[in-house]
This record gives sequence, structure tokens and C-alpha cells, in this order.
Amino acid sequence: MPEHSPEPPDPTRARQALLSRTALGVFRLNGQFLSLSEELARPAGLTAAWWQVLGAVVHEPLPVAGIAREMGITRQSVQRIADLLAAKGLAEYVPNPAHRRAKLLRPTEAGRAAIARINPGHASLATRLAAELGETAFAETARVLERLTAALDTLNHEPPEEPTPTTT
Repeated sequence: MPEHSPEPPDPTRARQALLSRTALGVFRLNGQFLSLSEELARPAGLTAAWWQVLGAVVHEPLPVAGIAREMGITRQSVQRIADLLAAKGLAEYVPNPAHRRAKLLRPTEAGRAAIARINPGHASLATRLAAELGETAFAETARVLERLTAALDTLNHEPPEEPTPTTT
């Protein structure tokens, strides 16, 4: 009687499993980072979302649409947070030389001071995480996540592929 060899693994299913593992891992990481960010931002009188928007403009003022693109969140969400930050005196809108209607958001001195209050906790967490992962693995993790983000950005700008018909 001939020996029956197992079917070779289906590469499409294997890739789907990898995509699912990656997505679930990123979703969990997102929750962990949001929780840590809330803890770090709270003593400075900020929320994680406020810190995220202020952090996007700490080095250079940006329009709301630019912040949304950079952060991967909706323009409407950024607009709501930017308006709250401006109302609380943590950020301000300034004229945009490139576009009359799309003002730029920048932190005020109070906003910069709030971010500065977060820095010691942020530095401590970074040091602890580097000790846990190792410096090389920590840097590689950042590179892999940046590559994944770039790849997904590329795929989001391409038309979806038609499924390949299978024969049975």
C-alpha cells in the first residue's frame, strides 16, 4: 500500500495567519501604548490624545490635516483635540503662509511645559524597555514597525488585487 504523504502547507493560508498574528499583536500593542501614554500624560494635565497632537507639532507647526496624516487618525479627531488644546491655552493657531484657510497648530509655552513634565517618565520608560529588550532588539523593533507602516502605506495606495480563482 503506498504511503500517503501529507499535503504541502498552503502558502496563502500561512500568510493569512501571519497577517492575523501581526494585526492582533499591533492591536494589543496599541492598547498597551495608550494605557502607558495615559499614565505618562496624566501628571502633566494631558490625555494621551492631547499629548499625541502636541507631540506632532512640538518641532514644527503643522495644519490639522498634516497632523492627521502623520498620526494615522482622522482629520476630525485631530481638529477636535486641536480646538480643545487651543481653548486650554496649550496650543494656538497661527497663519499658514502656504494656505490661507488651513492654519498651523503650534504649542504655546504652557503646552511645551506640559510636554517637558512628561519627559522624565518617558525617559524612564524608554530606559526600562531598552533594558528589557536589549538596545539592538529595541532599535530593530522600531525599524520593523517603520517598515510595516511604509509597506501598508504603499498597499493603501494600490488598487486591490483580484482574487486568484482556485480549481478543485
